[in-house]
Amino acid sequence: MSENRVAVISIIVEDRSSSASINSLLSFYGEYIIGRIGVPYKAKNISVMCVIIDAPIEVLNTLTGKIGMLNGVSAKTLTSKI
Repeated sequence: MSENRVAVISIIVEDRSSSASINSLLSFYGEYIIGRIGVPYKAKNISVMCVIIDAPIEVLNTLTGKIGMLNGVSAKTLTSKI
């Protein structure tokens, strides 16, 4: 595997029925997670999450891809250069 990178995965949840799947994925990759925050935005009936992670780029891409494939969920990653 490649060298670890610090990154932020931004997640927007439009279908709350996917929440359990998101939490399951985050738990599975928990060894890499530095911290996370989730904010429900009731006015728009969505939730916004940010996950700070220190992991190999392959893990970052895999986790972001799996989250983004969930129904009603969008995910993007911003990766550090170090």
